[in-house]
Amino acid sequence: MRTYSAWRGLKALVHDAVSATTDLVGEGHDSTGRTTVRVASLTGLGPQARAANTVRKLATDGVLGTVKGVNRLVEAASDVLLDAGLGTPSASEPDSPVSMRSDAMGTAGWVGDALVGAVNGVVGDHLHRRKNGLGLGLSLRHRDHELTPERIANLPGTRGVAVWVHGLATTEWSWCLESGRFLGDPAANFGTLLERDLGFTPVFVRYNTGRPVADNGRDLAAALDRLVTTWPGGIDELVLVGHSMGGLVCRSAVHVAQAEGGSWLAKLTRVACLGTPHQGAPLERLGVAVADALGAVDLPGTRIPAAILRARSSGIQDLGHARVTEPISLDNGDALHIPVPRHVAWAFIAGSLTRDPDHPLARAFGDLLVQVPSAEGPATGRFPVQTARFGGVRHHEIQVHPDVYAQLRRFCAGEWDLGLPAIGDVAAATDAGRERHGLG
Repeated sequence: MRTYSAWRGLKALVHDAVSATTDLVGEGHDSTGRTTVRVASLTGLGPQARAANTVRKLATDGVLGTVKGVNRLVEAASDVLLDAGLGTPSASEPDSPVSMRSDAMGTAGWVGDALVGAVNGVVGDHLHRRKNGLGLGLSLRHRDHELTPERIANLPGTRGVAVWVHGLATTEWSWCLESGRFLGDPAANFGTLLERDLGFTPVFVRYNTGRPVADNGRDLAAALDRLVTTWPGGIDELVLVGHSMGGLVCRSAVHVAQAEGGSWLAKLTRVACLGTPHQGAPLERLGVAVADALGAVDLPGTRIPAAILRARSSGIQDLGHARVTEPISLDNGDALHIPVPRHVAWAFIAGSLTRDPDHPLARAFGDLLVQVPSAEGPATGRFPVQTARFGGVRHHEIQVHPDVYAQLRRFCAGEWDLGLPAIGDVAAATDAGRERHGLG
């Protein structure tokens, strides 16, 4: 995150929050006024109450309008002071991503990066509309650096590239989460392991997860076009791996490339989705129901929470129905009906809370965030997908667990093993996985 953009973006977000809070206060006053009028109407004092409420509304709107106006004046003045203190923004200002190591957790840079990822997940579409400096545009990363055109030009030739797409409210660093514990090396992740074992150069995607999945898919498709056409010596093979929302973004990018003739699609051989809600996320659909129920009751205690819930980002809303293209319906996901290229192999991998993926708790809660049937995807009768279940692996662990990596490596090597048993408890599986893959 660039320092100037971060500070200015944070300041702008605070002013936006003040403005939004002012609107919520106004909604609360209006709801109270309407309730008072309804009660007064039962006693025959409706006309008087309505007149009083009109006066009240004019006064309230005047005060709140003044608050919002002053807030924006302060924002403009502080922009001038910030420019004077930090200088004007520069397109060449270097980015400073967090080191791709699990032991970076807890450092100041890591905390800042994690907060930016979380804010983008919650209000990322707002940040994008406002051109807020905290908003993450989609970018690619190699090693510990943003993959600029200049860096691409200096990269060595490669047999293939594996592109890693993170999930909601995180950044590319999430591929390193607990790698020291699970993989025995804080500097290891699925990307580095696949490079070691099969020679796929890892490229990590960083993006604003609060934007619509379709928008991120379109941006990813464009970035992959640039990557394939500018990589020195060309790329023979391309693999996409997405975790959670990242799997939907991968699917969206493939759809865009099919529709618009992306040059990279001919290089794509495999797509793997880890813990991706292909049939939608129940928690998001529950959020919609709760917001609608609260909004139907005209009281300050219900209208304000409903307004807050409805302000969740477009990216979060897309998870509810697994939308991977511009919304065409509100049924159970347009992702179910999108054709896929015949030359691409697909793998959908699911985790579950319990050691037995068929346990009632696993069927109900899946990996905590995604149910097993949803993670296994719209495979049956739609297009050929290889699926695997891993018992005892929670949602965030599926992107770093050694047995999941073993299955992913088999998939990328064309050696899929459908006989892989469900794993036991995480600690035992971790020890076994480390020994099997030489991770110490």
